Amino acid sequence: MEFDDSLSTSMGDFDEQAQDLEIPDSLPMMAVRDVVVFNYMIIPLFVGRPGSIEAVNEGLAANKLLMLVTQKDATKDDPEEKDIYEVGMVSMIMRTLKLPDGRLKVLVQALSKARIRSFLQEKPFYRVEIDLIEEPESPEMTVEIEALMRNVREQTEKIMSLRGLLSSDLMTIINNIEEPGRLADLVGSNLRLKIAESQKILETIDPVARLRLVADLLHKELEVSTVQAKIQSDVKEEMTRSQREYFLREQIQALKRELGDEDSYSQEIEELRQQLRKKKMPKYAKKEARKQLRRLEMMHPEASEATIVRTYLDWFLDLPWRQSSPDVLDLKEAAAVLDEDHYGLDRIKERILEYLAVRKLNADTKGPIICFVGPPGVGKTSLGQAIAKAMGRKFYRLSLGGMRDEAEIRGHRRTYIGAMPGRILQGLKSVGANNPVFMMDEIDKIGDDYRGDPSSALLEVLDPEQNNTFSDHYMNLPFDLSKVMFITTANRSDTIPGPLLDRMEVIQLSGYTLEEKMAIATKYLLPRQIQENGIRPSQIRIDDATLETIISRYTHEAGVRNLERALGKVCRKIARKVAEGGKGPYVVSGNTLEKYLGPYRYLPETELDTTNQPGLVIGLAWTEVGGELLHIETSVLPGKGKLLLTGQLGEVMKESAQAALSYCRSRNKVLGVDPEYFDAVDIHIHVPAGAIPKDGPSAGITMTTALFSAISGKAVKRGFAMTGEVTLRGRILPIGGLKDKALAALRAGISKVIIPEENKKDLVEIPEELRKKITFFPVKHMDEVIELTLGKIPKGKLQLKKIDKKE
Repeated sequence: MEFDDSLSTSMGDFDEQAQDLEIPDSLPMMAVRDVVVFNYMIIPLFVGRPGSIEAVNEGLAANKLLMLVTQKDATKDDPEEKDIYEVGMVSMIMRTLKLPDGRLKVLVQALSKARIRSFLQEKPFYRVEIDLIEEPESPEMTVEIEALMRNVREQTEKIMSLRGLLSSDLMTIINNIEEPGRLADLVGSNLRLKIAESQKILETIDPVARLRLVADLLHKELEVSTVQAKIQSDVKEEMTRSQREYFLREQIQALKRELGDEDSYSQEIEELRQQLRKKKMPKYAKKEARKQLRRLEMMHPEASEATIVRTYLDWFLDLPWRQSSPDVLDLKEAAAVLDEDHYGLDRIKERILEYLAVRKLNADTKGPIICFVGPPGVGKTSLGQAIAKAMGRKFYRLSLGGMRDEAEIRGHRRTYIGAMPGRILQGLKSVGANNPVFMMDEIDKIGDDYRGDPSSALLEVLDPEQNNTFSDHYMNLPFDLSKVMFITTANRSDTIPGPLLDRMEVIQLSGYTLEEKMAIATKYLLPRQIQENGIRPSQIRIDDATLETIISRYTHEAGVRNLERALGKVCRKIARKVAEGGKGPYVVSGNTLEKYLGPYRYLPETELDTTNQPGLVIGLAWTEVGGELLHIETSVLPGKGKLLLTGQLGEVMKESAQAALSYCRSRNKVLGVDPEYFDAVDIHIHVPAGAIPKDGPSAGITMTTALFSAISGKAVKRGFAMTGEVTLRGRILPIGGLKDKALAALRAGISKVIIPEENKKDLVEIPEELRKKITFFPVKHMDEVIELTLGKIPKGKLQLKKIDKKE
């Protein structure tokens, strides 16, 4: 319920209807908040609560009378009996207006003061039994009462004048009132007092006592209004005296020095000056800091601009302009630290040691910009921490995933409220050195929108030739980032903008082989899970065969995250047994593994008999989570020459299927089919796992082989998988992600992989133990693939008679 802001005024004598009205002992009651209704008032009320609306309707239906009582706590929507004052006003409902939002606007006229004797009804509205309070007759006018009334009138006029609410009509009414009680009610209703104070006036029955109470409250309000007006005047004056403020402050400071009283603001300025003097920073930065300090001295300490300048100076003092942490240049020690934390990853470790060697010979060398690209769970992020540990540097990690605001990198201009530097300078401040290992995670998942393109802002940061003068919008001064070793991580490099990718040295991290996962689990994952779950190594026994089963039957990933989760699950179950009083040791073997991890989640793909039918071929695909097998199914059906493609294939993959069909049509003599054969059949190519989108050109030779197999009716030889892009003329083009694809083949027990001839150079990246288990067949042309997988196709086997077009 809300109330009209206009002042309520007396309406003179009541009309005859109000005077002759007989007030019953029982009335509907409505609780009002934020206002106390006095005698002689006519006031509009906005009624919104259901119970209040019901009370108004009940009053209208009866005699238009309503008991109005103020509630003690205005925030309560459903006041109880204890929340309502006892004394209120019996009022007449003069008019009602229904508003569009369902509320009522009610105009009421206060008739008589009354006290609640008891509550007769609570729902759906309050009904109360009341006792009318007779207003005592006005006493004879004495000098004291006359003086009291005159004092009230004068103080009321002063307060209204100070508040800017002085109304000639209101003062005319006040000056014409000769009854003490009525004057007290009228003034009290227009003072904007607290509810408790207004209610106290209402409950005071004696007219003279009520007027004295109003006089006391007027005196208090006059003092408050006078101070308020003085404050407003001082604020206005503050804006005009800025030129003489400096001289006045100097005089105040001189007086305080004479009195031996220290000035905290001056002391703070002097401390800032001393800190700036000791802080090592470039000349241009020190010059700007001193300029800002002089500005701060001229400002009032409470000014908003002073806070902005003070924060700006704090950043000058907090940034590590020339503070560097010493590098550990002992290459053997660094190599030992890297080997301690990570298994394998020889190329990356070699690159870090090369940098340290160059750093040892040339202290001014610039920090490299390295980008680790690989599937999740292979240790990209933790590798950054290991590098910082090996080099003896501070480490800071920044996640770029989902970042869309350029200001996150470059900061905000100081003109904005709440401005601060970007995440680059914030990171340097937190580590307190200008040469940390600064890791930027998920750089391939950065975005852009109307707030700018963060990847474009990173072009300056990740360029060794430019970042020695990196300029943040907040500081607006060059800052040298050339000593920072930036390391970025990504799951794939094709979504990184070209100019940004060109500035980084990309190092590919492939998935782990079974042997590598075994070593990582034994050396790192299992000991860590044993420690985290509070058990002792002597309480768990797990052999290599069981560990191999966990890797192959319960995980299917390039990294080792799910493997660590599986080991953690085993350790938790053992921890429960130990906590329940068991002593162990508990042996985890192939027979008991299902009790710990449940049934096998993955079956070796060699157990799935999928290549014993014509038209079924296994390809190899690369995904963000590593290599995967890609089963291509092809069927030839009677039809009208249509090519059907299913399995959520992308545009590039659809084009590969078209190229495969065109190549097969050009080899109709090799297949031994009539040229019109392809117009009489429909070819359906399907890639299972239809809910997963698939795209890319590397399935070209797989689709072509599957189509050859389906048309010839000859199944592909067992143990083969393949990858490569095919052209219309049958030439095989190179692909990427060879190691991940080879690992996927090895997980499935496939020992023969057909690859493009141009990918032979990439075999050096595949570990030697992996090359011993897989035989790679480099091919240049599609004819070689057909001969390897299908052998020689006998001509004429599927030759069809010519189709009569008229039939």
